[in-house]
Amino acid sequence: MSVKYSKVFLLGIGFALFTSCGTYFNQPLQVEDARLGERTSVTKEIKKLPPPVEPVVVGVYKFRDQTGQYKPTEGGSTFSTAVTQGATTILIKALEDSNWFVPIERENLSNLLNERNIIRSTRKEYSKNQDGTDPQLPPLLYAGIILEGGIISYDSNIITGGLGARYFGVGASTQYRQDRITVYLRAVSTSSGKILKTVYVSKTILSQALDANFFRYVKFRRLLEAETGFTKNEPGQLAVSEAIEKAVEALILEGIEDNLWGTKANKDEIDNLITEYRAERTESENTGLYERYFKERRGRLGLFLNGGGALINGDYSDKDLSYSLGIGGKWYFNPYLNIGIGIDKFELSNGEAFTEGFNAINLNSELILLPYEKISPFVFAGIGTVNSDDFNKTFFKAQYGGGIEYLVSDEIGISVQAGHHLVFGDDVDNIVQGKRDDQYLNFTIGLQYYLKKPLKMESELRKQERREQKALSKLRKRNRKIVVEESN
Repeated sequence: MSVKYSKVFLLGIGFALFTSCGTYFNQPLQVEDARLGERTSVTKEIKKLPPPVEPVVVGVYKFRDQTGQYKPTEGGSTFSTAVTQGATTILIKALEDSNWFVPIERENLSNLLNERNIIRSTRKEYSKNQDGTDPQLPPLLYAGIILEGGIISYDSNIITGGLGARYFGVGASTQYRQDRITVYLRAVSTSSGKILKTVYVSKTILSQALDANFFRYVKFRRLLEAETGFTKNEPGQLAVSEAIEKAVEALILEGIEDNLWGTKANKDEIDNLITEYRAERTESENTGLYERYFKERRGRLGLFLNGGGALINGDYSDKDLSYSLGIGGKWYFNPYLNIGIGIDKFELSNGEAFTEGFNAINLNSELILLPYEKISPFVFAGIGTVNSDDFNKTFFKAQYGGGIEYLVSDEIGISVQAGHHLVFGDDVDNIVQGKRDDQYLNFTIGLQYYLKKPLKMESELRKQERREQKALSKLRKRNRKIVVEESN
C-alpha cells in the first residue's frame, strides 16, 4: 500500500474510532449479572425533600397506560405496547421513596381480602383455643387521599433529523429521534370526593445513531472497506419512572404551597423550596414543545450604541469604506414591534474625488421575528434626514435593512445589522449625474441595553400579585379545613 493511501486509510479509521470511542469503552463483551435497578435524577430530588409532619396514607387503585398505543416499528406496529403497563408499581415506589406518603395496597385488593379470609377460616378450624379468644386480625388502613391519573399520551417521532458527509471514500453520519410521554396525577379527597390537586409532567425519550465508514480502492482490484457505529435508545421504563417521580415531587410541593399538608422544615427552608419550585414552574409554563423558552426578554425601553462602516453608492466609480457611529433609543409596543429614533455620525468617501462627514436622524419601525428567543433576526424600515457637517446640505431619505441580535442577558444584547439608505437627492457627493439619486449602505455592530419595565406597569403587577395572594389565602383556608375534617 502506498504512503498516500496509507495516510487516507489511517485518517478514516482514526475518524471512525474518534467519533464512536465511547462505544468501544462500553461494549457489552460478556454476560452481565443482575443488579439493582437504576435511579433517575429525580429520585435523588424527592429523597432530599424535607420530612412531613405526618406521612399521608394514600391509595392507588390503578395508574395505567391510557394511550392504548402499540410499539411502532419500521413495518408498522407490533402487539407490544409502547409504554410499560406497570405504572402503578412505579408510582408506589416513588411514593415510598419520597417518605411523604404511606401507600396501601389497592391494585390487587381482592387478593389481600382473600388471604385475610383464609387466615380467619384457618384460625377458626384449627385454633387451640376453642373459646374464641384468639386475637383478631388488625383492621385494614383506609386512605384519606386517592391518587388517580395515568400515562395519557405517547407521541413518537415528534422530531427527527440527522447529519452526514462523505468525501473521497470516507464518511460519517448521525441520526436522532425524539418521542414524548405525558403523565397526569391527581389527588382526590376520599371524604368529599374533591380533587385537591392535579399535576402534569412530560418527558422526552431520545434515540441516537452514529456511524462512520471507509470505502476505497487502495490498489487495482484491492478494495478496503471499514465501518463502525452505534445506536443508543433511552429506556422507556426509565423515562416513565422519571416522569412519575417528577409528578410526585410536584404534587408534594404544590400541596405544601396550598397548605394541604405540612412539613417539619423551618419557614426559611420552606420559602426557598417554594420559590425554587415557582421559578421552575414559570419556566416550564413558558417553554414550548421543542424546548423553546417563550419569555418577554426585552424591556419596554431600549438604548443602543453601534459602530461600523458606511459605503456610498453615488456618481463616482471608486468607493471607500468609512466609519459610521450611532446612538439612540427604542420603545416596544409589544414583544414583536418597536419604534426607535437614532442619530448617526458617519463619513462617505470616494477616495481622492470626494470625502465628507455627515449626520443623520433616523426614525425606524422595527420588527423582531423571534422575540422569545435569545437569537432573533429583525427587519426595520423608516424615514429620516441627512445633513453635512457644515449643514450646507440637507436631504430627506428612506431606509430599510435587517440583522441578527443575540441577548447576552435580559438587559444586554449584541446585534449585527446592515441598512440601505435611499437619499432623495443626487448631489450628496457634490456631483449631479445620471437619473438615480445617491445612496449609501452601512454595516454596524451594536450594543443594546434594555431598561426595566415602567413604574406604572410594575405597580399593576404588584396589584395583580396582591389579588393572587388573597385568592391563594382563601384556597389555603378551605384546603386546611378539608384536611382537618379528614384527620378527624
